Amino acid sequence: MAANILLVEDEPAIQELIAFNLVQVGHQVLRASTGEAALVLIRNVLPDLILLDWMLPGVSGVEVAKRLRSDERTRHIPIIMLTARSDEQDKITGLELGADDYITKPFSPRELQARIKAVLRRRAPQITDDTVEVQGLCLDPVTHRVSSNDSIVTLGPTEFRLLHFFMTHPERVHSRTQLLDQVWGDHVFVEERTVDVHIRRLRSALAATGHAALVQTVRGTGYRFSSR
Repeated sequence: MAANILLVEDEPAIQELIAFNLVQVGHQVLRASTGEAALVLIRNVLPDLILLDWMLPGVSGVEVAKRLRSDERTRHIPIIMLTARSDEQDKITGLELGADDYITKPFSPRELQARIKAVLRRRAPQITDDTVEVQGLCLDPVTHRVSSNDSIVTLGPTEFRLLHFFMTHPERVHSRTQLLDQVWGDHVFVEERTVDVHIRRLRSALAATGHAALVQTVRGTGYRFSSR
C-alpha cells in the first residue's frame, strides 16, 4: 500500500524519523516545515495523504486544514493531525476541522502506519492493494489483473486505473474533471473528452464478460459505476 504522503512537521528530528519510517515501508514522502511551504507544494501536486502537525510556525496546521477543506481541489485529501495535545476538546476541534484522524505524540511507527492504512482504506481505497470484486468482476491491484470467473479481461494501464477507481467508488457520479484528477493525475493537461475515449475502451473490454453495463453515463454530469 504505497502512497505519496506529504509530511508537514517543523521539528527536524521528528520529521526525519517519521520520513525514514514511511520510506522503509514503501511510501514516497514529500516534506514541508511550515504551513506556507505545504500549501505551495500542494498547489503543484496532490498527495494521497497529509500528515499535518498541529503547531507550526506562521500558518498553523489548523489553518492549513481549514484552507484545504474549503478548496474543491483539495477537500478530499485525507489528513491525519500530529500533535502533542491530548485534551479531548482539542481532538474534537481537529476532527471538526476536517481531519480524518488524530495521533498524539509520542507515537510508534507501527501505530502511525496502522492509522495511515485505516484512513487510506476509508478515504482513498484506490491507493490500497486490496482486491476488489463487484458482480463477479475481480480486480487485483497487486498482480494488475482483472478477471471474471476463468476469463481474463485485458486492459491498458489507463483503463485499469479507471476501472480501479470506479470499483472502489461505486454508485457515485464523477465528472470528467474529477476523473482526470483522480485517474490521470492532478495538473495533467488533457482534454476532458479523453475520458470518453477511455470509457469506450473500458466498456469494450468489459463487454466480453458481460460487465460493460456497470459503467453508466449520467447525462450532463459524467459517469457512474453501478450494479443497480
